[in-house]
Amino acid sequence: MRDQPVVVMGHGGGGALSAELIEQVFTPAYGNPTLAALADSAVLDLGGARLAFSTDSYVVRPLFFPGGSLGDLAVNGTVNDLAMSGARPAYLSTAFILEEGVELAVVERVARAVGAAARAADVTVATGDTKVVESGHGDGVYVTTAGVGLVPDGVDIRPQRARPGDAVIVSGPIGLHGVAIMSVREGLEFGGEIASDTAPLAGLVAAMLAVTPDIHVLRDPTRGGLGASLNEIARASGTGVRLRERAIPVPDEVANACGFLGLDPMYVANEGRLVAFVPPEHAEGVLAAMRAHPHGAGAALIGECVADHPGTVVVATGLGGTRVVDLPLGEQLPRIC
Repeated sequence: MRDQPVVVMGHGGGGALSAELIEQVFTPAYGNPTLAALADSAVLDLGGARLAFSTDSYVVRPLFFPGGSLGDLAVNGTVNDLAMSGARPAYLSTAFILEEGVELAVVERVARAVGAAARAADVTVATGDTKVVESGHGDGVYVTTAGVGLVPDGVDIRPQRARPGDAVIVSGPIGLHGVAIMSVREGLEFGGEIASDTAPLAGLVAAMLAVTPDIHVLRDPTRGGLGASLNEIARASGTGVRLRERAIPVPDEVANACGFLGLDPMYVANEGRLVAFVPPEHAEGVLAAMRAHPHGAGAALIGECVADHPGTVVVATGLGGTRVVDLPLGEQLPRIC
């Protein structure tokens, strides 16, 4: 922060700059124990119920891309943040910020996508707001969603609960969303059409919790990708993470794109994937339940939580070596969600 007196794009990338912005600006300003957990959603005790509450803004460019749109992301992103606390999402709010001059047909298309995604996720858009800014002071359409859901009794999912011995499971192939956005934005092809993985994950989480309510950690690896999410979990829990490179599901198209552009698939954004830390005695059952669900068919056991190298993520390479997967500074590709 001392080297960056103004906001730069990296502050929104989900990496080290984002973490510094939160830790040095927002956390001291808001200062409360609920916020201090820094999870995907806050779990609140209210009127005898345990509620998960989350909010997020979506500024993706372009607005429409293979496999989804701004409207899909605005619903699925907040639904998934709630699901990462084990909650059953119930209600959303939407706030549209429109730029003067944007075609109403575009706004309607985004709104219809929001409605369709909400129905698919079995949530209700209960309230909303609209603002308009002058031409040149926006980028067509921005959407902010907030959501609430109920957390079942006996469920306690948060990054601080990771324990040595936990199995680390990812729900499917990584990197598809970021590469899909990049292919459209830059007009590139990588050996076949790539579609975003955007999807609501609450049903998948419910299937996992039906095996055991004692899932320790869930996280959807969006900005900063799988690498950033695992680093956040390792640091929050004071444990290490050891991965097996050959076990991490990277589609050929994503590998080709990353190789061509010099990117690391571990840091490419996802919008329909989760990573889970599961007690070893439940790992096989949870993995089987995930693979039986449409949004977890490609689930893979990719590593384990360890007592060694606390706060650090390492990966055993296919050549027999080991490399550190560090927290990225900013973001390889901005404006992807």
